Amino acid sequence: MTALEQLKAPVDRFEFERRLLCRVTRIAGVDEAGRGPLAGPVVAAAVVLPASFLRDGLSTDLEGLNDSKQLTARQRERYFEALTLTPGVASAVSAVGVEVIDAINILRATHQAMAEALAQIEPRPEHVLVDGLPVKSLPYPQTALVKGDARSYSIAAASILAKVTRDRLMAELDLSYPEYGFARHKGYGTPEHLAALARHGPCPIHRRSFTPSRLSQPRLF
Repeated sequence: MTALEQLKAPVDRFEFERRLLCRVTRIAGVDEAGRGPLAGPVVAAAVVLPASFLRDGLSTDLEGLNDSKQLTARQRERYFEALTLTPGVASAVSAVGVEVIDAINILRATHQAMAEALAQIEPRPEHVLVDGLPVKSLPYPQTALVKGDARSYSIAAASILAKVTRDRLMAELDLSYPEYGFARHKGYGTPEHLAALARHGPCPIHRRSFTPSRLSQPRLF
């Protein structure tokens, strides 16, 4: 196959799951949402798709499943519902709040959320596909995939559950702190958010340990 043909060839998003299937049957994808924002929790999700999907393909209501960043909010909601209602799909979500993030740092808090999500999956996963770099603290055999949410359906499914769950949490928190606009920017450092921080200062769900250089007032926290 030429280089051009390789570029045009469809991506097999079950490639890594199928490689593992000769040794294990319960393969979990794990991903997170919310590492970068200035406010709110970090959320991780774990998903085990049925082995039948690897043989026969995704169910009709999951066709087009993709990295959550490549989908609209409406599409993510639709896939969230399908993933949580489809028989044979095992999933779990965990959120770690700002107090823990500030106490142990965002990377360790993210890994804690991943471990908590995986711990809820029964039966226990035999192997984990992790989006990004290896997570040494996870007590599972694992394969780390850079940009894994675009390369593995299992990780893509986890990315959708984590993203939708966190977006819903931020919409709820917006009701308590409407002056910041959390329902719109989800806690990321948008101009609107930074302007609100300059006017009102941080609220209880802001991460005090975050002092990104893009803040117009570096001593804000």
